[in-house]
Amino acid sequence: MNTAARGNRTTFRGWKPYVIGAAAVTALLLSTACQPGSGGSSGSGSTGASKRPGTAKSKDTNAHKPGSQGRPATIAPCTGDNLAASSVREPASSKEARQLLLTVQNVGDRKCDLYHYPHVRLGADARAMVPVIEDSSPDPGRPVTIAPMEEAHVALLVAGGARDEYEAKSITLTLHGRTLGSKGSDPIDVPLPDGPLYADDGQLVTYWTTASGGALDFIMSR
Repeated sequence: MNTAARGNRTTFRGWKPYVIGAAAVTALLLSTACQPGSGGSSGSGSTGASKRPGTAKSKDTNAHKPGSQGRPATIAPCTGDNLAASSVREPASSKEARQLLLTVQNVGDRKCDLYHYPHVRLGADARAMVPVIEDSSPDPGRPVTIAPMEEAHVALLVAGGARDEYEAKSITLTLHGRTLGSKGSDPIDVPLPDGPLYADDGQLVTYWTTASGGALDFIMSR
């Protein structure tokens, strides 16, 4: 009996060191995982990964703030100071200057915007501005942007076969402001094409475009 009891006590004593050892290892692992900068814990790796999306979001937010590279600067309206104007007969072989192509070139050092269509006056005695062809806008409401040395055009029908013909000795155009119907510049003198310019009440002008052929399509058949 005593021998059996002794054997049982020996077995119990044999378990005890292993229990204490496991508790110590567990405590050591928990202590290591809680230490900052520990690279051996899987929990530490998960924390680093969870921070990455937040960082990326912060960069995206900054990229769209005004003045950052994520948003282009506002383009200024064109003015008479940074435009050079000209006019030519269309077609060039025409004996009468009934259809004209008016062109402005950006002679400044920055991009600028042209809005809607120009207020055109044919002759100092013209009673009104030239009416616009409403469906000639390639993209209604969107300004036409021209970079330095680039050009924009409008087609001008000088005489549409209507009444009250008169000789126009000057062409002036006034730029639109951002708002339709507003004034965006002082009158700009446009050099006359060769030969006399006879206008009548059938005058028409198109919206601004960078495609000269597209503008002329609206008046060449009239």
